[in-house]
Amino acid sequence: MQIGFIGVGNMARAIIDGLLKAGTVQGSDLHLHSGHIEHYGDYAKSIGATVENDNKAVVENSDVVVLAVKPNIYDRVLDVIKPAFAQKQVLLASIVSGVSLAELGQHVPAGQAIVRLLPNLNVEIGAGMTAYALNDEASDCAEPALKLFASIGELMELPEADFATFVALAGSAPAFAYLFIDAMARAGVKHGLSKPDAVRIAAQTVNGSAQMVLKSASSPMDLIDKVASPGGSTIRGYLTMEDKGFSPAVVAGLDATIARELGED
Repeated sequence: MQIGFIGVGNMARAIIDGLLKAGTVQGSDLHLHSGHIEHYGDYAKSIGATVENDNKAVVENSDVVVLAVKPNIYDRVLDVIKPAFAQKQVLLASIVSGVSLAELGQHVPAGQAIVRLLPNLNVEIGAGMTAYALNDEASDCAEPALKLFASIGELMELPEADFATFVALAGSAPAFAYLFIDAMARAGVKHGLSKPDAVRIAAQTVNGSAQMVLKSASSPMDLIDKVASPGGSTIRGYLTMEDKGFSPAVVAGLDATIARELGED
């Protein structure tokens, strides 16, 4: 399967790197084009991808085309290559944030199969979380594209109405997880650990805890109860964090992120 990328920014490269590491694709399977060759030419050469002369050539040489451009130019990009989609049956996989299936459909030929995807940067290491939604035309032909993203993390079908919440929980929240890890590490430094040791301890603890949540039938709160012994240090730390507003702060941060995604602020 030949895969095209229109736009080769950070997210596109994270997807490509994840696919290459997973062995899902080879560099020779990839066809790339973006606005400025100087920004991605060396990268394309290093992975063995084909740099196409224009976006039309990407469509002509691909079975799946990943649209990875900025939201403010997606319509102009699609309008230019609309005839190419009319001439060849190609699945359009859009990762353009905030642009719905209906909006995408206005700039491609009638009957064009489209899958809208929201991956997060963790796809680069095969630990991504990706939401997707399909238009009616893609219901019978999206499996190849979905398998690509399933090979670099978890995949979940969601109604588009829930995409803003997904962006907060999966797209933005890695930054919040990094903040939590850094805060834990700083507490370790406060009590005498080196920063590298403290970061390693905190990151592995969060990593293991996340795996426990995913693999256990217990809820996160049930797992807290297993760790927190009566009268022990864990319950004291937990209650202190809650007293300082830990959970409300997390919810407020996600609320703000969702509001921004919905354009409500």
